[in-house]
Amino acid sequence: MERTTIDGIALTLANPVELPLRWVGQTELLKQLLAAWMVIDEKDIPFSPRLIGKPGVGKTTLAYAAARELDRPVYLFQATMDTRPEDLIVSPVVGPDAKIQYAGSSLVSAMLKGGVLILDEGNRMSEKAWASLAPLLDDRRYVESIVTGLRIHAHKDFRFVVTMNEDASTFDIPEYIHSRLQPQIYIDFPDSDEELQILRENLPFAGTRILKYVVDFLQRAHAVDELYSVRDGINIARYALKMMQATGKEPKELLPLAVERILGAEALSYLRPE
Repeated sequence: MERTTIDGIALTLANPVELPLRWVGQTELLKQLLAAWMVIDEKDIPFSPRLIGKPGVGKTTLAYAAARELDRPVYLFQATMDTRPEDLIVSPVVGPDAKIQYAGSSLVSAMLKGGVLILDEGNRMSEKAWASLAPLLDDRRYVESIVTGLRIHAHKDFRFVVTMNEDASTFDIPEYIHSRLQPQIYIDFPDSDEELQILRENLPFAGTRILKYVVDFLQRAHAVDELYSVRDGINIARYALKMMQATGKEPKELLPLAVERILGAEALSYLRPE
């Protein structure tokens, strides 16, 4: 792990992530996110956008793909209801010599390295955790570590994006933070052609017929605003293909079983009747 020193305090930095993710379809959303990060004048600063949508629609994939378009190192922080300010910034840890050392979070590492920080499922964090990020998300662009007493400024190339799920298990974002997380980019379910592309990207070993069966199931569910996502569709197809290998049965014959095992019996009503 890389180390750096700020005002005499040594920090161990986190490593960037390498993920096998590729954004498929909806190129306009990619352009919107990249535009939000653009700097068009020396007095301009990048936005800190938020990606909003139902679970499984590809918010993290979109953020990662945009970061790779910029050819920047990508750092990921998974937010939870237990996330503390020190988790977001600098944490004290016990080193091999039994002495206290300081570990910079993935956020701080991205700030110092000029990378992109994806704060995943940010609306699971409490207001106390969000408050520690307030100066980073405006034109001050720094964070303060209570643990070390350091004020850490972001590199000019640092970019920030937060993903937020539309579900009940989340906190309301404080208004003073809400106004800093702009613009909001909404990701909806893809259309049938794009959904088929995504399934092919993730399951290149699957036959076209089973993928079309799954897309038909998903589109019927989307039409009545069910939460079933393309991620669910990938899991359904993958399980049906595994069962095909295990039993020798046809994929379509196994699709109801896969749907029931992945999503529950109530989802069977969205399968097209024979």
